[in-house]
Amino acid sequence: MITIKVPATSANMGPGFDSLGIAVNLYLEVDVVCETDKWEIEHSIPYLPKDERNLIIRTALRLEPNLKPYRLRMRTDIPTTRGLGSSSSAIVAGIELANYLGNLKLSKDAKIQLANRFEGHPDNVAPAIIGNMVVSGQSNQRVFWSKIKLHHIDLVACVPATPLATKKSRGVLPETISLAQAAEGSAMSNVLIAQLSRGYLKNVRHVIERDVFHEPFRQHLVPELLRIREILKLEYTYGTYLSGAGPTVMTLVPVDKAETIQKKLKQEFPEHDIFHLSIDCKGAHIIKHD
Repeated sequence: MITIKVPATSANMGPGFDSLGIAVNLYLEVDVVCETDKWEIEHSIPYLPKDERNLIIRTALRLEPNLKPYRLRMRTDIPTTRGLGSSSSAIVAGIELANYLGNLKLSKDAKIQLANRFEGHPDNVAPAIIGNMVVSGQSNQRVFWSKIKLHHIDLVACVPATPLATKKSRGVLPETISLAQAAEGSAMSNVLIAQLSRGYLKNVRHVIERDVFHEPFRQHLVPELLRIREILKLEYTYGTYLSGAGPTVMTLVPVDKAETIQKKLKQEFPEHDIFHLSIDCKGAHIIKHD
């Protein structure tokens, strides 16, 4: 038996709309148990299919239609419809499943290209595949990417109890913004990448909270975003941003401050889940059992 393990991801990091994402230590795990007559996947999520209609199996068969069916066992602690890449993790798990069972020997880059073709957002799938922080962009149907190794950073996630449909969150975004706004957003993203890659964290907060691409249009859907920034304005953090399409609000923090920030947010939002997270450095991988 093997286990496929895929991390959650937090995309749209600040001004890095559709381009900056980070892998975190919440996981989707899929046990490949044994060969069977038909595909089946055991799990405890009521609304998810348990046959070949499941996204993991559908993705694997989309990549390699002639795979022999297997019995799978799935478990996850990634909240669904919360902006933490739950569907991306399933797609990546499906690619890993096809790669293993079909002996496809895909490279990391090939996995990223395929996952983006299936999911459409490289800032979600790329960190899930290779871990840590990934800068990515797509042009002419190809994804260009670069991994950045972050150090001395933890995260505190505020995960609201009520989900936010991605379709609704995307629906509030404008089709265009001005050239001046785009130039400002691009510049802030460039500065953020430079600061994080150098480990120059002192002024990250002033840059990561200057998005112009999506947060101004989505913040009314996620009132926790501005509330958390206000609550933490006197705390030493590296900044707060809306994770993915929301509603999760993510705060980058020094490792030794994470428990304090988590406790403070738990007091302010007792109805929400508040996670102390760390960066996943491995990305998707396979664990072989004896």
